[in-house]
Amino acid sequence: MVTVVGAGFAGVETAWALASRGVSVRLYEMRPVKRTPAHTTDYFAELVCSNSLKSKSPTSPAGQLKAEMNALGSLVLRLAEEHSVPGGEALCVDRDNFGKAVTQAMEEHPLIEVVRDEFTPTMAESCEGPLVLATGPLTSPELSEWLAAKTGRKHLYFYDAVSPTVEASSLDMSVVFAQSRYDKGEGNDYLNCPFNKEEYYAFVEALVSAERAPFHAFEAGGVRGEAELGDYALPEQALLEKIKYFAGCTPIEAIAEKGERSLAFGNFKPIGLTDPRTDRRPYAALQLRPENREKTLYSLVACQNRLRFGEQKRVFQMVPGLQNAEFIRYGVIHRNTYLEAPTALDEQLQLRSAPNVYVAGQLTGVEGYVESAAMGILVGLNIARKLDGQGYVAPPRETAYGALLAHLQDQTEREFAPMNINWGILPDPEEPTRDKGIKRAKKIEAAQSGLSKWLEELA
Repeated sequence: MVTVVGAGFAGVETAWALASRGVSVRLYEMRPVKRTPAHTTDYFAELVCSNSLKSKSPTSPAGQLKAEMNALGSLVLRLAEEHSVPGGEALCVDRDNFGKAVTQAMEEHPLIEVVRDEFTPTMAESCEGPLVLATGPLTSPELSEWLAAKTGRKHLYFYDAVSPTVEASSLDMSVVFAQSRYDKGEGNDYLNCPFNKEEYYAFVEALVSAERAPFHAFEAGGVRGEAELGDYALPEQALLEKIKYFAGCTPIEAIAEKGERSLAFGNFKPIGLTDPRTDRRPYAALQLRPENREKTLYSLVACQNRLRFGEQKRVFQMVPGLQNAEFIRYGVIHRNTYLEAPTALDEQLQLRSAPNVYVAGQLTGVEGYVESAAMGILVGLNIARKLDGQGYVAPPRETAYGALLAHLQDQTEREFAPMNINWGILPDPEEPTRDKGIKRAKKIEAAQSGLSKWLEELA
């Protein structure tokens, strides 16, 4: 018997992957016994935010991930297609009918026992057989406390405080230059976007006047590294005053509001840098840090923010060298429970500190409905193979699955943050090309070939 906790996208896919391979499952879902501030129904796999499951195009990263999930027997994608609504290129679903169908599939499967009750730390300690935690970004305070104890509190986050991330190939390297402050460390540890005085003040003006994303009531609560996990939420009217940002993660727009020069003396201080175009120190400089060992992605250092996504693109493309930047991920500061995967999880998404305890979904450090479901399938597949005496078969690096796992296992020194499937984490082709269309076609071709090989090894 495998115990799966949480009946969101990851939990139901884990349960389905196991049951479809002949393994008995006990699936816990605390709703309606205990509510969360984000859910409105008792259905499994409830779509809390958007009803879109990303692109249907087979030549997109999301499309490739879906192809791999379907090849492994995804339940949620099959039911999403059955209950889809018009959404252009995106796979959009009727929320209620989709939720009803997923719930019915779980409740009617003879090898899945659904338990509508809260799963507690005491139950986790006494659990026999594999345990899968798929409790998502609103994991209960009690279970969060238990997970923090198992992994070390510093490896469990309760807020995303993430800077935007851009593709390296979209940077204007005639402007951007590589240099660490005072030439300390490797010369290419950081890239720098140099401002002159006029560019800097124009950026600051646009930043402080940009439209902000709203807070949600459930975004107050525990903060990374603090003992206080507390309740899910404070009253809506108290949220803006009471929400706590942990050290170093104040939104960049809030810093800029303190004074026009605050960024130039803080996040963007140019001390120790020399612009090779002028052979002088720039007025200010935004630094970029590698997000992966291949250095195909760079994050904008200390640029976490709460601007709306469209505003982020407009404002940050005013930064010298970023005028054509392609954003893989926008900055956020919001409630989200997830592990520092490279430290806490092994390649099979099992806790390094507690063998036989697996993690699926957003807790692993992926982002999005589809990515969460994908991790659920993978965990279920791996456990089923293990119980059947079969060995672990890793997805090839060039597949979408392999790319997501590479992100979760990448030991590059960085502030680990959740990631969705995107072009930047799929490996570049062996033969370099500057043509984006050709590069992306080669990535998809390699992913499809890798999927075929993986399925053969799994057979």
